[in-house]
Amino acid sequence: MLKSYSVPIIGGKDCDKVSKTPRHEETFTIGDRIKVKALHTPCHTQDSICYLFEDGNDRAIFTGDTLFIGGCGRFFEGTAKEMDTALNKTLAALPDDTKVYPGHEYTKGNVKFAVTVAQSEPIKKLESFASSNKQTQGKFTIGDEKQHNVFMRLDDPTVQNFTGKTDRVDVMSALREAKNSM
Repeated sequence: MLKSYSVPIIGGKDCDKVSKTPRHEETFTIGDRIKVKALHTPCHTQDSICYLFEDGNDRAIFTGDTLFIGGCGRFFEGTAKEMDTALNKTLAALPDDTKVYPGHEYTKGNVKFAVTVAQSEPIKKLESFASSNKQTQGKFTIGDEKQHNVFMRLDDPTVQNFTGKTDRVDVMSALREAKNSM
């Protein structure tokens, strides 16, 4: 017979069976060593939470549908301003060596879009990696995303030229609309 444990089900307030929704930046531990920090990132859904796991000097962020390798989630319940905050303030503030684990593998589609926006060396490297690997989770970091993810490069003149906008929120909105139309 299997043992039964009484553990909380942690997640966003709108998720089924959730018994605990952590506050933004609330931390908890798993076992003796793993520290977890909840980072609220509303936009794809209003109850979206990314979880930063730290074990010594190793860090990983589980980003759900907020940040994908080379892209971001659709704005189902939120706005371009919320996604800019989620990506470029909340997640971009993490240490550059934090490994990224998104909820889905959309890298090939994200790269296909990114190369229409910019032909930078980091985007070309991501394109090469994605073309020869099925999975990219955990292979890229927040630092990498700041280099090749056009949704995290809203002040880049090339990205602004693509959108015809200069205001960060307008650039984010135009990028997402263009990606949605692909």
